[in-house]
Amino acid sequence: MDRLLSDPTRLVIMSVLCVTEWCGFAFLRDAVSLSDSALSKQLATLRRDGYVEQQRTYIGRVPKTTVRATVEGRQRFIGHVEALQMIVERTSRPQPEASPHPRPASDPPSDNAHRRGVNLKPGLSEG
Repeated sequence: MDRLLSDPTRLVIMSVLCVTEWCGFAFLRDAVSLSDSALSKQLATLRRDGYVEQQRTYIGRVPKTTVRATVEGRQRFIGHVEALQMIVERTSRPQPEASPHPRPASDPPSDNAHRRGVNLKPGLSEG
């Protein structure tokens, strides 16, 4: 398990970046539903530890930021996902219960059964 990717936000960011070559900042922001400042903060953490790299270019006077996962970042992401898959595979799934409160077969019928018109003995009618 990778401690940096244990954070769900960074895990989601890396999951998007690992399926693209380069990703525009605005696209990534919308894909992971973060504000500009929150995404910038997470990317700074990922960049500092070598998971991503950023590139800033200008179209005229308008800046355009693109991001991509590094080779090391992709390898760490894949290793983290594989570790999660192993945990899931080792975990046994609970078996569904027939009834949340099963009634034991030895319990006698309720004393009020005769009042509701229930025939307790086969072949006999109430009289």
